[in-house]
Amino acid sequence: MSTEVHRSVTVNATQERAFDVFTGKWLSWWPLEHHIGATELADVVVEPVTGGRWYEVGTDGTECDWGAVLAWEPHGRIVLSWHLNGDWEYDPDPAHASEVEVRFVAETPDRTRVELVHRNFERHAHKPDQVRGGVGGEGGWGTILTGYAAAFV
Repeated sequence: MSTEVHRSVTVNATQERAFDVFTGKWLSWWPLEHHIGATELADVVVEPVTGGRWYEVGTDGTECDWGAVLAWEPHGRIVLSWHLNGDWEYDPDPAHASEVEVRFVAETPDRTRVELVHRNFERHAHKPDQVRGGVGGEGGWGTILTGYAAAFV
C-alpha cells in the first residue's frame, strides 16, 4: 500500500486567494459532517503561524484539535499535522501524527493548481490503514478538494 495520498485540483483564483480560502474560509468548502466534536461544526481554524493550532469549533463554542501548523508559507505552501486516528479521535502525541502538505502553484495570474499530499500514515499508533483509507477513499481528500474548487465558481 502506498504511504501517501496525492490529490490536486485547479481553481479559478489567484495564488493568494486560493491560499486564503484554503486556510481561512473552511466553511465555504469543508463538508460540515466532517467533524469530531459532539455538536455541529461552526468553524475550522488554522492559526496563521508555524506552530499554530488547527482545530474545529462547535456550535456550542467547544474546540476540538485536529493538529498543528508545521509550516506556514503564504501563499505557496502549508503543512499541517493530522492527529486524528483511525477512529477519528484526536491523539495529542506528535509522534502519532501524519502530515498534510498543500502547495499552491500559480498556472496563470488567475488560475492556481492546488496540490495536496497526505503522508506518514505509518506514524498513527491506532488503525493507520483506516486513516489512509478514509482520507484516500470516497468522501476523502478528492471529494473535499472538489468542494473546495466549487467555492470559486
